Amino acid sequence: MPFEAASKFKTEGARITATAPDASAQLVYQCPPNFSAIIRFLNIASGAVHNKTIAVQFYHVEDTTYHYLLNDYVMPNNSSFNVLNAGIMSLHQNDKIVAHTNSASNFDIVISVEEYFDPVRR
Repeated sequence: MPFEAASKFKTEGARITATAPDASAQLVYQCPPNFSAIIRFLNIASGAVHNKTIAVQFYHVEDTTYHYLLNDYVMPNNSSFNVLNAGIMSLHQNDKIVAHTNSASNFDIVISVEEYFDPVRR
């Protein structure tokens, strides 16, 4: 019988307070060491403040670079937005999802991932 990797689902949420990008942005999720992860859901909900912007970035450890998934997206108040639009995204160990906004505490992010044990082989 072939080996099948065990996985576990994890959901986390954050109220975004960071107002600067890259290393100063707020950590939403970081893939743990010896794991890979598939993002199944990445949703933003806005609060009562109208037309404020939010940005979501992916930090790729392999090239030590932040990449925008969503850049200064303007959201109406009391609305939500699915960043992946029903798609999925893969992360390797220590890759991160971070976010920043121009209106601290106006946005909540919920992320659901499926983590797989994936030890580094040398």
